[in-house]
Amino acid sequence: MAQTRLAIDVGGTFTDVFVFNEDTGEIFVTKTSSTPSNPEQGILNGVEKAELKGQDIKIFSHGTTVGTNALIERKLPKTALITTKGFRDVTEIRRGTKEDIWDTYKDTAKPYIQRRDRFEVNERIDYEGTVLQAIDEEEIRVLAKKLKRRGTESIAICLINSYVNGENEAKVKKILLEELPDVYICTSSEVLPEIFEHERMSTTIINAVLGPIMSNYISKLSNEMQKRGYEEEILVLHSGGGVMTSSTVPRYAARLASSGIAAGAIASKHIAKLCGFENAIGLDMGGTSTDISLMYKGQIRITKDWSIEYGYPIGFPSIEILTIGAGGGSLAWQDEGGSLRNGPQSAGAIPGPACYGHGGTEPTNSDANVVLGRLGVTLLDGMMQLDKGKAQQAVKKIAQAFNQTIEEAASAIIEVANANMSDAVRLISVRRGYDPRDFALVAFGGAGPLHAAHLAKDLNIPKVIIPTHPGVAAAMGCLLVDVRHDISKTFVKKANEVSVEELDIQYQALRKEAKALLEEEGISEETSTLMNYMDLRYKGQWRSLAVVVPDYVTSLEEVLAAFHQEHEREFAFSDKDQIVEIYGLRVTAIGTVPKPNFPQFAPTGSLQDAYKETRPVYFDGAYVETNVYYRDKIPVYAQLQGPAIVDQLDTTTVIPPGFTAEVDAYKNIIITVN
Repeated sequence: MAQTRLAIDVGGTFTDVFVFNEDTGEIFVTKTSSTPSNPEQGILNGVEKAELKGQDIKIFSHGTTVGTNALIERKLPKTALITTKGFRDVTEIRRGTKEDIWDTYKDTAKPYIQRRDRFEVNERIDYEGTVLQAIDEEEIRVLAKKLKRRGTESIAICLINSYVNGENEAKVKKILLEELPDVYICTSSEVLPEIFEHERMSTTIINAVLGPIMSNYISKLSNEMQKRGYEEEILVLHSGGGVMTSSTVPRYAARLASSGIAAGAIASKHIAKLCGFENAIGLDMGGTSTDISLMYKGQIRITKDWSIEYGYPIGFPSIEILTIGAGGGSLAWQDEGGSLRNGPQSAGAIPGPACYGHGGTEPTNSDANVVLGRLGVTLLDGMMQLDKGKAQQAVKKIAQAFNQTIEEAASAIIEVANANMSDAVRLISVRRGYDPRDFALVAFGGAGPLHAAHLAKDLNIPKVIIPTHPGVAAAMGCLLVDVRHDISKTFVKKANEVSVEELDIQYQALRKEAKALLEEEGISEETSTLMNYMDLRYKGQWRSLAVVVPDYVTSLEEVLAAFHQEHEREFAFSDKDQIVEIYGLRVTAIGTVPKPNFPQFAPTGSLQDAYKETRPVYFDGAYVETNVYYRDKIPVYAQLQGPAIVDQLDTTTVIPPGFTAEVDAYKNIIITVN
């Protein structure tokens, strides 16, 4: 019987593989190159590298950047939009805002569907859901013939006010399916039945442009895995921090637009809880960017205000992740005002940092860490050699520009990078009403453990957690999620004017739909959980906050009290005398997927057995002789005194002078910040 759990995180450069054997408790990790032109091939290469047969795999879960890359690169199928007459340009008008309001020359990206492919039809539904003008069947059939001649591959249908009544959208879809049976078609009333036409239209369009891409991708991957003997459903991580089965992917393709990014936040949450922390900030620092997430009281922050490209929101709930251009390959440079900058430009995989020896000449964070001795010249268990001389030549450019020594310049580069990340952490914590001193910092990714301790000191975060396998933590996160769907409905009424009976009817309808989705996924009722949420706001506001609601609503008093409390924390004020308005209702359906029980270890050997070497490392303006240890040989419960360096296959951990660290029973390194 298969007892192996396989998790894969497909990145832009590397595909990370995490294998857990339930029988032995053994963990195997590896990396293989991603194949953007044929994304499923990188996954299959990873399976082969792990020497797994399909029949050996019990659960296969993965996160992918296929949807993200398709939107950014605009490699999309020919897609049409059908909307109500007079609303053709909603997706182009947007909200009339810009990402940088002061940059006159920077335009917002063009719509995913150009104007020539956006079509209007005669129909009308009023704000209460009454059909004022029905669909003209002949008009739709004539339009279908035009779309067929144009070679349309996908169609988004978004009619005005269809969020309260999807009757006209359903009729348009039915006619189009008769005329164009091979075309992917989705409606806004099925995808996101919520008010605000721009957000609803944008989400429906993104669902339509990604539908054929994700359907084709998951179909190919499923077929290839079946050939290798894997007969179960393939689980795909979505933006909300849950997974969908391969059969549901085509329906909600837009949810996969941030599939890969969410995995790291899930891993951060699990690792923090494993170490006994309910509040944690996740720091996933890779080669090009850093992803930051936040968990408070055991729950990751969720947002509905997100997008891949500014101006084109995706209305599905998503884990709130802040991404900045700070990574191992981020370039250090001098701006026109003479100040030192770091990122967001990156050396990328090719040519990469100067120390890689692949042609890069500009200074990066990796080069600075090599110059300072924090990063050794031998990585990946000897498979990769870094050139310290080329790193020094690159950093020398900054040293000469600022009349510094090479060490001072390298230290300044790292300090600027850390300052950028500190600012980002403050945005997701302090700006949201959270005090970083109440959190632990979970650092992972290839570069996270190099910077984490100094970052925590700057933010007054008391503890830093370095997981056992930081470089593939995001892949591990794919094994730690449940099947999840979010069913929502716009419901605008004053809280003091709505009856609990009316609310209960609305919630029971949403719960019925949610149960049906889980049943389609093959989830039994015994492993299903349904949670009610209510979006509330003070009358006159447009921003709302979600509050948990009991399964059966008997009173709104506790719900309103929770809203006032949350509003106080989020915005530093509340007004219990103000009228509260219900904005929307939501049910989250969770189908529990069995989680792996990672083993605890008994102490064997000594810290001396893990000793690798001693080398000079630059800290606080001077070189300090620093012990370097092999991570896999450090026994559990061992204590390390800074300064110390810990090397392993996928990353390097820096413990500065004055800091202490301890290895727990799960082999996580927990650093206590000085």
